[in-house]
Amino acid sequence: MSTSVPRSGERTAVRDNTTPAAGARRPAAGVRRIIPALVAVAVLVAIWQIYVDVSGIRPQLLPSPMRVVEQGWAHRDEIGTHAAATLQVTLIGFGVSLILAWALAIVVDFSPTLRRAFVPLFVASQTLPIIAIAPLMIIWFGFGLLPKVLVIALVTFFPMAIGLIEGFAAADREAGALLRSMGATKRQVFRYVRLPSALPRFFTALRIGITYAVVGAVFAEYVGASQGLGIYMNLQKNSFRTDLVLAAVLVTALVSITLYLLTFAVERVVAPWARAENRSSRD
Repeated sequence: MSTSVPRSGERTAVRDNTTPAAGARRPAAGVRRIIPALVAVAVLVAIWQIYVDVSGIRPQLLPSPMRVVEQGWAHRDEIGTHAAATLQVTLIGFGVSLILAWALAIVVDFSPTLRRAFVPLFVASQTLPIIAIAPLMIIWFGFGLLPKVLVIALVTFFPMAIGLIEGFAAADREAGALLRSMGATKRQVFRYVRLPSALPRFFTALRIGITYAVVGAVFAEYVGASQGLGIYMNLQKNSFRTDLVLAAVLVTALVSITLYLLTFAVERVVAPWARAENRSSRD
């Protein structure tokens, strides 16, 4: 069966071709949006530096931003090794969570009974305190890769699964009814209507999940690991090297921001119409 129903991405592509000037303005608009955040960070760092210089507080309690950067750069090889271990665990755990979220969300979408059965369990999974679950994972599965992957999956699964389920449910019913009236199967309606409709919400949930993934990885390492930023922070804390703890925190933040920004690049390739729909809904 063939249909001529245009998809959202096709409609957006036509609109973008008719307004080339809008695409040229987007990078400048994006830069303008981040300027207030950069100014706020610069002001806070300046206040921090001035306070440390004026108060004479000991570096063991509160090192200056300059000292944090200097010591972080001096120990860059060691921090880089631990950061690579954390990034590896984050990507593996998040990949497992991503596969599970897609698989269960699709199954739930095709079966209202399973939706009523599983969605409450998804919600209940978020009531489990990670601070209590992570040590149990270490006890049950040791200090290897598995417990950290499980912690990351537990932290990140919920937002992506719920984002997909709600995205599928928000699909245009009239478009689905039109395809069914033309003889489309349930799978074809899912492919051409429900799946494209879910992608904008999915990428919003993806950005939430990827930041949670880094935090979950660091926390799991903090509880028990041989390598990673979490264990590095713990070791430096016990040595009263607050400057290196904060340097590791800075690297963690940079990793989170980088992964967060990468989701926009993936969205631009996979679902170029999703950002346009998100902008129009905000307008």
